[in-house]
Amino acid sequence: MGLLSGLGKLGLNGLENIDIFEDEEKKKQKDKNKEASKAPVGPTEEEIIYDRTYECPVCGMSFSSKTVKSGKTKLLGTDPDLRAKYDIVDPGKYDVVLCPRCGYAALTRFYDKLTHAQAKLIEEKISPVVAVPEYNDPIYTYPEAIERYKLALANAVVKKARASEKAYICLKSGWLLRGYREKLQAEGKADAKTTAELEKQENEYLQNAYKGFVDAVQSEPFPMCGMDEMTVNYLIAVLAVRFKKYDVASRMVATVLSSTSANARMKDRARDLKEQILMEMKKSK
Repeated sequence: MGLLSGLGKLGLNGLENIDIFEDEEKKKQKDKNKEASKAPVGPTEEEIIYDRTYECPVCGMSFSSKTVKSGKTKLLGTDPDLRAKYDIVDPGKYDVVLCPRCGYAALTRFYDKLTHAQAKLIEEKISPVVAVPEYNDPIYTYPEAIERYKLALANAVVKKARASEKAYICLKSGWLLRGYREKLQAEGKADAKTTAELEKQENEYLQNAYKGFVDAVQSEPFPMCGMDEMTVNYLIAVLAVRFKKYDVASRMVATVLSSTSANARMKDRARDLKEQILMEMKKSK
């Protein structure tokens, strides 16, 4: 029985179990929490997504694909392999455009860059057999985004895309899997098995990105996927370190550090990477 029990019959039900010596600090904190709950919150992912209209270069259908409104997200930082991290949404989830009729899919920067011969390959080998999923929710989940990237990679293989395009899709797929893992970990939903599987998939994609970019620099002109030569060399170096290919990493870092075209920030990154290479090589001896 509380000190004020029985007040209910007098109409004071809310006071029956009150702490008569409630800690003032607790009261102040409660007041702060109430004020915070009234404070306006920032935009949600759904609020900064809109439907952009595209025309399919394969079948001619006009359709919409979700994309992120420009200027609505804040850059929080960049991983060593140049993956950018933002505050509200992972823009990478929205970088694949997929035609719902014929199944042609590609990253935004490549979507309309299709030759007649490539379109014919899509018509012959993708369109007759693909079952394009429906995406009816206001946003793309990570699993849905990863699925769309797989379709983009399949299309790139079928249309005989350049090595750089396939490598870039693999790179961004690896970034996407990392983002998914980080989200699950932040929400406390990533068990050991799920984490290990996502890390394994990320590594597989990044290994293919490494191979693709190494092949591309030997046969393709720059800029490559929007990146200049020194950016690609640095990226190859980072991926080479990840897979313990220190000889390749050292050569690529040297080209960046000796370049007159690499900017100061890129050279700083290259110096940090050079230190990492030396430390890892020392440990491996």
